[in-house]
Amino acid sequence: MMRRFEHARILMYSHDTFGLGHLRRCRTIAHSLVEDYGGLNVLIISGATIAGAFDYRARVDFVKIPSVIKLRNGEYTSLERHIDLQETLKMRQSIIRHTAETFQPDIFIVDKEPLGLRGEVEETLSYLKTRGTTLVLGLREVMDAPHLLEAEWKKSDVMRKIGRFYDMIWAYGPPDFYDPLTGLDVPAQVSAKMKFVGFLQRSLSHDEMPGHRPEGDYILVTTGGGGDGAELIHNVIHAYQQDPELQHKALIVLGPYMPVKKRRKLIKKGGKIPQIKIIEFDSHMEELIAGAKAVVAMGGYNTYCEILSFDKPALIVPRVKPREEQLIRARRAAELGLVEMLLPEEADDAPRFAAALRALPDRPRPSQSNPDLRLAGLVNISEIVGGWLDQRTHPHLSVVDGAS
Repeated sequence: MMRRFEHARILMYSHDTFGLGHLRRCRTIAHSLVEDYGGLNVLIISGATIAGAFDYRARVDFVKIPSVIKLRNGEYTSLERHIDLQETLKMRQSIIRHTAETFQPDIFIVDKEPLGLRGEVEETLSYLKTRGTTLVLGLREVMDAPHLLEAEWKKSDVMRKIGRFYDMIWAYGPPDFYDPLTGLDVPAQVSAKMKFVGFLQRSLSHDEMPGHRPEGDYILVTTGGGGDGAELIHNVIHAYQQDPELQHKALIVLGPYMPVKKRRKLIKKGGKIPQIKIIEFDSHMEELIAGAKAVVAMGGYNTYCEILSFDKPALIVPRVKPREEQLIRARRAAELGLVEMLLPEEADDAPRFAAALRALPDRPRPSQSNPDLRLAGLVNISEIVGGWLDQRTHPHLSVVDGAS
């Protein structure tokens, strides 16, 4: 029987400036929690321009804050160019604070950015701390190269503020895969709050299959949000052009953030190859990955979890700048035999890339390389949250703080 926590509330924050990773991760956790606990309501604050393109389960909703986009050089700008970035950030900060005051959450979960984009969540963290809300920071299992993360966090005194504000830090991976804070000077106060909950397993929704799923066997090519995915798609198409023996059907998903000019060019180029079908976006990527014979991807966190969840042979061509997160994840996964990795310059070599694509469907699945692999993140998060909500309902009980 489903446990009930009447009027329990969880607020989640997802800054969303480049790609879909943060929102998709928050949505996955939210859906899992409302499935496990009746009476629980989850509200996600998101800056994703297409937050409304996804479906949400009952008792999960979102508040859209004005969008800010990250440029390829790592700088930010307002999506609406006529609005000043500082004005946009002020609006975002005000909406976040007002939402927290109105919603009055029992738990506040912040995804990846400890203080929010440019510190926009700090004021809300301070407010919620005074009213006893449990504050959680959720970190990808790989954040970035240590020297880049350390430089970024030092500017705003982030590590000290993590220790001051947060009750727990969830690392969304197992401890033997990677530590998101590796190479950093982590105070004891912060390391004591770390919980490695595990990778977040994905499953198929109970809805009908999307119309985009092709008949028969196919390789899925995905770049996530697609903002910097054009090069990978170009290289896939080029490999098919150069190698007539490459006959696998390929479904290419460009991603909603791919620049329009690049999108049109790739659709035109790919349209000349009978084995290739190109679509712009699908909000049910889980179904497309589950149906694929194999996956070619840049290897963002969500795609990686889906590759593991549906046990698909995978070829990863990671982004290598400005962040090194995908590169670090792909190297570690390749080291463990879970995926095959090519660097972007290696994928530029059409014969080499074509050979890797030809062999891909027959390479070992992740479970064959690593049979002990477990994706327990959602189960562990549910246990932790259930313990906290129990404590609020029955304050005399001891707090259950879940899996480490």
